[in-house]
Amino acid sequence: MVTHRRVEEDDVTTPHGLATRFFIFGLFLLSTAAMADLPATIEKIKPSIVVVGTYNKTNSPQFGFRGTGFVIGNGNQIATNAHVVNNAESEGTTLAILSKNPDGQAQIRQATIRSRDNAHDLAILAIDGPPMPALRIDADNEIKEGERVAFTGFPIANALGFSPVTHQGMISSITPIALPGGNAQQLNAKLIRQLKRGTFNIYQLDATAYPGNSGSPVYNPDTGEVIGIINMVFIKGSKEAAISNPSGITYAIPAQYLQAILNTN
Repeated sequence: MVTHRRVEEDDVTTPHGLATRFFIFGLFLLSTAAMADLPATIEKIKPSIVVVGTYNKTNSPQFGFRGTGFVIGNGNQIATNAHVVNNAESEGTTLAILSKNPDGQAQIRQATIRSRDNAHDLAILAIDGPPMPALRIDADNEIKEGERVAFTGFPIANALGFSPVTHQGMISSITPIALPGGNAQQLNAKLIRQLKRGTFNIYQLDATAYPGNSGSPVYNPDTGEVIGIINMVFIKGSKEAAISNPSGITYAIPAQYLQAILNTN
């Protein structure tokens, strides 16, 4: 016969009960401390986040928004996506970044494409003038599914303005960037080109990015070290639907590919 015993309040004072309570309390303290680190990390990250766009003094507005970038290397290099700067240096238009100087004033600085890796959708820009605070790239640690991440950029900046916005989430999957279509109708030219080049693993995030977040650094919320760079969002319909009905699925290129092209310069 199976008997049932009512748990008395004194049971929590047993060694097992006390250990359980201390374990749960310890997990609470760890999670609280982790959340407390993010505000400090954001403050450290923000001076390195820049707007990537084009400049033409005869246009209105003079600065045209294209995406997000962040400072790396010697402080005069900007990391972003290759697709952000495609055809940016057209006739009469100059590639530029918009940032804030130490006294908080906005400044436009001319940029040039220093190197590009179209296979991994990455580009490094060079800027003149005083170096800016650079973010550290963490390309060595093995990133695992379930790790917490944050990213900062300029979602829908044409509507919301050029103030950095931070989102957080976790690595929900590490998956190939190009998945074969279920049938021929699901194949397109971009997917075919990617399959020919060979697939590589990217990070899938359970965080919502928007148009304008392309080029945003994905970083460790505790240290601010960059582990990836936002490059695309899964869209359930039209691009307009990404704003009104976001999928909550975002992809990022691992930082090892950014470090690789930085090392070649």
